[in-house]
Amino acid sequence: MIHIFDGAMGTMFQQLGLLRPGDCPEMLCLEHPEEVTRVHQRYADAGANIIETFTFGASALKLEHYGLQDKVTEINTAAVKAAKAVTGRDIKIAGGMGPSGRFIKPLGDLDFEAAYDNYFQQARALENAGADYILIETFIDIQEMRAALLAAKDAAKLPVICQLSYSEDGRTVTGSDPQTAAVTLDAMGADIIGINCSLGPEQLVPIVKVIAENTAKPISVQPNAGMPQLIDGKTVFPMSPEDFGTWAPKLVQAGASYIGGCCGTTPEHIAAIRTALQGVELPKFAPVRRRLMLTSRSKTVTIDKELPTVLIGERINPTGRKKLAAEIKTGSFVSVKREALDQLKAGANLLDVNMGVGGIDQAAAMKRAVTEIAQLTDAPLAIDTSDPIALEAGLRAYPGRALINSVSAEKERLDKFIPLAKKYGAAILCLPLTDEGVPQTAPDRLEVMDTIIAAAKAAGLQDGDFLLDGLVMTVAADSDACRHTLETLQLYRSRYGYPATMGLSNISFGMPNRPLINSTFFAMCLAAGLDAPIMNPYDEAMQNALMASLALLGKDPNGRAFSRNEKNLAVPKKAAAARKTDLTPLEALKAAVIEGETDEIGTLVENALLTGVDPNELTEKALTAAMNEIGVDFGAGRVFLPQVLLSAEAMRTAFIKLKEKFPASDENTKGTVVLATVKGDVHDLGKNIVGALLENSGFKLIDLGKDVPAEKIVAAAQDHKAAIVGLCALMTTTMTEIDEVIRQLKEKNIPAKVMVGGAALTQEYAEEAGADYYASDGVVALNIANKIVR
Repeated sequence: MIHIFDGAMGTMFQQLGLLRPGDCPEMLCLEHPEEVTRVHQRYADAGANIIETFTFGASALKLEHYGLQDKVTEINTAAVKAAKAVTGRDIKIAGGMGPSGRFIKPLGDLDFEAAYDNYFQQARALENAGADYILIETFIDIQEMRAALLAAKDAAKLPVICQLSYSEDGRTVTGSDPQTAAVTLDAMGADIIGINCSLGPEQLVPIVKVIAENTAKPISVQPNAGMPQLIDGKTVFPMSPEDFGTWAPKLVQAGASYIGGCCGTTPEHIAAIRTALQGVELPKFAPVRRRLMLTSRSKTVTIDKELPTVLIGERINPTGRKKLAAEIKTGSFVSVKREALDQLKAGANLLDVNMGVGGIDQAAAMKRAVTEIAQLTDAPLAIDTSDPIALEAGLRAYPGRALINSVSAEKERLDKFIPLAKKYGAAILCLPLTDEGVPQTAPDRLEVMDTIIAAAKAAGLQDGDFLLDGLVMTVAADSDACRHTLETLQLYRSRYGYPATMGLSNISFGMPNRPLINSTFFAMCLAAGLDAPIMNPYDEAMQNALMASLALLGKDPNGRAFSRNEKNLAVPKKAAAARKTDLTPLEALKAAVIEGETDEIGTLVENALLTGVDPNELTEKALTAAMNEIGVDFGAGRVFLPQVLLSAEAMRTAFIKLKEKFPASDENTKGTVVLATVKGDVHDLGKNIVGALLENSGFKLIDLGKDVPAEKIVAAAQDHKAAIVGLCALMTTTMTEIDEVIRQLKEKNIPAKVMVGGAALTQEYAEEAGADYYASDGVVALNIANKIVR
């Protein structure tokens, strides 16, 4: 069955004169519920059978701006009541929850638990009021979506619809692509997965197709009626109802079964959808094959027998490594982050993270490690712990789909780890151990694996959630150890078809020439069905065995990759560890900023200064050059916002160190920037990103906040002798406030350059309004600012 959502609400109320700039829109549900019902009714009459409550900003974090945070339950209850007053056949009510407007740490200042509590409260209110769905929409960050989804699942027993917003590059603002989002949200239990806002229907067709290829869940899509244009001082969405309706069948053919409209759509657009879909049937797609897919915030890695071997880096583990254990115990994560980066450069695809150090709070250490590595790299993580508290801390903090290492048939593991895997959507590494010990033979291990998989499936896990460990014992103690492992791998493949993993080095314990034994054993295991070895990626012999085996097993067609790499098969440990020793002080500092190595920046700045590098040269050739390179990579889609913000933080640390050494440099900032979201607009997430990048790059920032009158912006620019005034507008109804600010700046002859940005703006509008520059994103804004003050 095809379901039809309603369309935009805010623009309808603006046309009725009920919404004024600066008002809390959701208060209409309390003050004018009959008008809210009237708009809902128009959509129902147009053909919508799912009506969304007018509660997009009715969470405590959003209502706080208006001093209404104590009215969450009252407003959401009134909103559901207004929607349920609609008359029509089989009308369902979707309780809408929008984003908070803030990023969760470490990208922003919002704590994950605060976000969770925010959405728990709203979801509970919506369910109690009688909503039929919880609709989480217009989110631009997968981590905030995770917090909202977890909260909705815990607070309510309703189906949950999760809709992210994607930019023209096909990713969310924080870098998640549709495949990664679909895999993550499907595993976490989203009932319907989709998209809304930001783009028109034409741009959303390919995104719907990608989602359909990666989940069997129903798909929802609510496009804009094109991008807004300002014509004669009025906001106009260019796509007519007729044009909008023609895309509905194409969205259905792509995989969507829930279709509606977002910004700029009207009851006429929804009527056009209904007309266009008359007689249209849902296509029959081949079942989505469930494969083991793990995700980070911005990347998906698939482990499957038909795909190339996936290498799991084992080096973030303090076991037997006194220096690393000591650093972790003192709270230093320099080596942890360095190992993460080096292992990826050496060829690792996933990173195993273990914080097993005695005498520390392992849950806190795991949370910190997962958080910092997830921002630093794009590799999915395996959370390696025997402590269920540490496991949940890591899973909760991780902005993707992690692998749990490991779940055995021991009662405590089955009872505590499997429910956590289900709740957080994690896959599990299944280890054939029991409370009685290690099963020796392959048939015995298979019997234990049956127990683990049966328990996991009884809890709701399914195909695509399992990675099976072949279990390696030492050949010095058991001459049949190798044979047992090879037979186990073969039985796994024939019985389950699931991918297999294991650590390898235990096979050679107590033997001479361990590298030879390990690499030979590795090649044998790859032939027997090993898909994802857990190993040291710096080990040249193992890397060489992997390259050769892939060529011989047909996973490297015609040995092309082997031939290309024949002269440099691996990145040995010494080369990886010494990656900065051959760099000049400026080059080392630049590399550290690019990689976001904040912990090392202070020392590198001091080293550069001790060698006689001038502070201005350091700023220009290391710090600014690093951010310019990051900007190029961001524009090319090679890095994403989390990495940009991490580099900006590293740059800020460098500036702090410079000011400590040269206090007078505090007066020599690049220039002063006055930044504000204009009057009537309460959205400041984009502005905050720009502010962080500018401040961390050496500008003096005067952040006036959101909903700022033109007079206050102009006064600040005059008082602080600003070089740049940055203006943000997200809402189409507030765009004209930019014109007013520019008019007053010119009237007072204030020479500051004006830079504007925001989702509602375009280059054409910026020029029409008289702005000097238009910035499409934070990195562009930083580059423009640097050019202005040069």
